[in-house]
Amino acid sequence: MDTPLPLVNDVVLVGGGHTHALTLLAWAMKPMPGVRLTLINPEPTAPYSGMLPGFVAGHYRLEELDIDLVRLARHAGARLVLDRAVGLDRRKRHVLLANRPPVAYDLVSIDIGITTDLPDIPGFAAHALPAKPLHDFARRWDAFVTRSRGRTAKIVVIGGGVAGVELALAMEHRLRNAGATPDITIIEAGPDILPTLGRGTRAALRRHLRRAGISIIADAAVARVAADRVHLADGRHLAADLVVGAAGAQPQPWLTETGLALHEGFIRVGPTLQSISDPSVFAAGDIAHLDHAPRPKAGVFAVREAPILHHNLRAALAGRRLRRYRPQRDFLKLISTGGKGAVADKWNLPLDGAWLWHWKDRIDRRFMRMFVELPEMAPPRLPPERPRALDAALGEAPLCGGCGAKVGPGALGRVLADLAAPRRPDILAGAGDDAAILACGNTRQVVTTDHLRAVVDDPWLMARIAAVHALGDVLAMGAAPQAALAQIILPRMSERMQAETLREIMAAAAGVFGAAGAAIVGGHTSMGHELTVGFTITGLVERPITLAGARPGDALVLTRPIGTGVILAAEMRRQARGEEAAAAWAMMARPQIGAGRLLARHAHAMTDVTGFGLAGHLLEMLDASGVAAVIDAHALPLLPGARALAEAGIRSTIWPANTAAAAARVRFGTGPVADLLFDPQTGGGLLAAVPAAEADALLEALRRHEPEAAVIGHVTEGPPFLTLEGE
Repeated sequence: MDTPLPLVNDVVLVGGGHTHALTLLAWAMKPMPGVRLTLINPEPTAPYSGMLPGFVAGHYRLEELDIDLVRLARHAGARLVLDRAVGLDRRKRHVLLANRPPVAYDLVSIDIGITTDLPDIPGFAAHALPAKPLHDFARRWDAFVTRSRGRTAKIVVIGGGVAGVELALAMEHRLRNAGATPDITIIEAGPDILPTLGRGTRAALRRHLRRAGISIIADAAVARVAADRVHLADGRHLAADLVVGAAGAQPQPWLTETGLALHEGFIRVGPTLQSISDPSVFAAGDIAHLDHAPRPKAGVFAVREAPILHHNLRAALAGRRLRRYRPQRDFLKLISTGGKGAVADKWNLPLDGAWLWHWKDRIDRRFMRMFVELPEMAPPRLPPERPRALDAALGEAPLCGGCGAKVGPGALGRVLADLAAPRRPDILAGAGDDAAILACGNTRQVVTTDHLRAVVDDPWLMARIAAVHALGDVLAMGAAPQAALAQIILPRMSERMQAETLREIMAAAAGVFGAAGAAIVGGHTSMGHELTVGFTITGLVERPITLAGARPGDALVLTRPIGTGVILAAEMRRQARGEEAAAAWAMMARPQIGAGRLLARHAHAMTDVTGFGLAGHLLEMLDASGVAAVIDAHALPLLPGARALAEAGIRSTIWPANTAAAAARVRFGTGPVADLLFDPQTGGGLLAAVPAAEADALLEALRRHEPEAAVIGHVTEGPPFLTLEGE
């Protein structure tokens, strides 16, 4: 198989807007060798604004609006960074982020959309709800509908443009069908609503507003927003249970600090979609102001900019000629009217009816299908002449990352059994527990090492996951982390990209280890096929907690949900939902030093749940302690999506080896929870046997650090054996 070409350029897409989503689709069909493509977005999904009124009216589910950026980035071979951009350092060519170190770029494109926040109105931020960003609006709208059933719902919409009128009609329809009595008023600062539409369209929409009982107050300025009313500048006030901001398009304020040429806060771009002041910066969608052909903010322009942006990013890197974007002068506007009807605006024709809504619905669903029905990418071709055993070794699924890529417990156990027991008096325990134990004067030092094949392409996130994962062995021994050595393999890349990638990795690792009281004291880096990150860690402890010591009657406490293996395997195959993958990543990257310190004061025996799965690691504890255990399936915390994926037959590549190694000493039924007990965990929780009398108070304290910590079962007398009850 071909050796990957070295990476030499970073192209960064800031924002998951429509232009960038379509650019990722195009990139997937023809990746550019040597380019690392990165998408930065605060959420794992991006809503399609064209379907928002339909969602508000109750015609669509929220998930039908969402472009799954996790699946799309995987499809395009792009790195996904889940954070919010807050600036550009154009001298260093860095995108500045809210919660992590900067991301380097050679070319950057900005497609972050707009907001309808109205910060100049006193009280708006505290008491009102902007219609954009869409996700927050959608969630809060759903909650408002639920609260409004059986009563009058007073709503004030600030803004009488197309967005405000369309939302008002959609809200009236949804509330009436939900059993509420809508009382909606639109406030417009100008002399009339819908100033950008033709006369016939404006008249048709006014008729729909009258039929819906929606009031209009024009030529009115909002003075301030209170908790239960809106105060106008002329002294009037309107009672309001909900105030929605739909007036105008507001750019992100951080753009003013970039030094880029702006028009009313929007990035000024030329025909090639490059900033007129910096050719390494592109912009598209609502955040771009087309200097050569100014146009209103509309999704149609964002969609048609995508092929131009895709071509020009590639051309700029290759030194080829860039294409010019020529936006159309007019476009068809289809404006929904609450129920399944719509009004069209073009050429001043008064088109109105259900057929227009169904036309719009087909257009919107066809657009979204492009991101749901992603084409299968051809796997790498195998040589035609190969040993038959090669196909069996490769298996049907790609090799998992994280602990899913580890050697199975059977093979590892056979090798460790051949190791001679340590004969030195200062080596108190070697292979067999979570960490080796060394004598150091009057104290004890534990030593462990762990490294992971990358489960994400984001080096900063991967380093956090690997650091948290490696610390688990030290915490499981009840030790205080002391020092760490890093072992890093980078894919082949240019010297600048090496430096930037290592900067991200080391910043992430230093943050995790520093918070745990440990220091990074050195390490080793090399180049290879793919990113792997690992750490060797030492810790200090007076009384090590080992696998031995669990007693009959002890409660079994698990600090974290299980399911990372199945979710990571599914995400690799583009079968996990983006929100599920993001939740798993967030958990794996969250340090559990607080939980470790609490358990160290109570545990009779402890381990961390990693590659062998919960069943495998619990059996190690039972073997060392000479006891048995029972797990309650109903008490076992699972990551969102893990059960459904297990039911669908998704399994990590190490799952068969984990199952085979434990099969003779478990009594399980068949079902998703039984399968998940063998699921390899990356950054998994701590598992401790604690006195039953202390379990409830301990659990209450643990949940301040790990909200889903649970008592999952208990230790019993008998030879080492594990039983699952309740499934």
